[in-house]
Amino acid sequence: MRGDDEGPIIRVDDLVTHYGERRILNHVSLEIQPGETMVILGGSGTGKSTLLRHLVRLEIPTSGHVYIKGNDVCHMPEEDFNLIRRKMGMLFQSAALFNSMTIEENVSLPLRELTELEEPTIRIMTRIKLELVGLSGFERFMPSQLSGGMKKRAGLARALAMDPEILLFDEPSAGLDPITAAGIDSLIVKLKHAFRMTIVVVTHELASAFTIADRITVMQGGEILATGRPEEIRSNENPHVQRFLNRVPEEETWDVQAYLRNLTEPAE
Repeated sequence: MRGDDEGPIIRVDDLVTHYGERRILNHVSLEIQPGETMVILGGSGTGKSTLLRHLVRLEIPTSGHVYIKGNDVCHMPEEDFNLIRRKMGMLFQSAALFNSMTIEENVSLPLRELTELEEPTIRIMTRIKLELVGLSGFERFMPSQLSGGMKKRAGLARALAMDPEILLFDEPSAGLDPITAAGIDSLIVKLKHAFRMTIVVVTHELASAFTIADRITVMQGGEILATGRPEEIRSNENPHVQRFLNRVPEEETWDVQAYLRNLTEPAE
């Protein structure tokens, strides 16, 4: 494995992905620099979450490459990628907590599974992470006893357990009220300034994107339309970018004959 300290910490090179016959990512290329917060912005079905899953090798592309610190993670043995994965944390959209475990047990799980630390050390590190996300005192609570925003914070504490260099978020504001969502945004900014980690956030929330981002990448139809600083994205002249920023719906076109055939022809 390589350990490049120069250049982008993440580089996506000409990524193409299919689900069956459907093309999800269409020749996507992107560079993310160390210590920056990159927001991948777009509506539902644009391919942004699929792109994020490629970064942690939950998806394998049809073609193309993903480089993490110079290592081609799409085409390396799983045991080698596991070493890289230890320095990556991910907060899933649903928080993905284990309902049968307490919050403390959820957060400490990576430390128990992936390290040989003594139990007192694991307990201390877990409580530090819970305090960092504002959940000190909730160690013994079960996930079912927490609000949606608190579950997201607990999931974030678990993502931070191994002190990652790269932190990934999939729709961190999804399902949250505006005030709770703003609290998650504030926490992301706090983490960036405190630890200088590289942060990648997938979202469709405009307010969140422009609050937390150093740079923004706008996606549509599995392609990247624009990448730049927030002010550059606001002034971008691509009509699809402006339509998304101004919440203007796409014009819908209907094939009437195809619609009628779909209603009347028996399923095969």
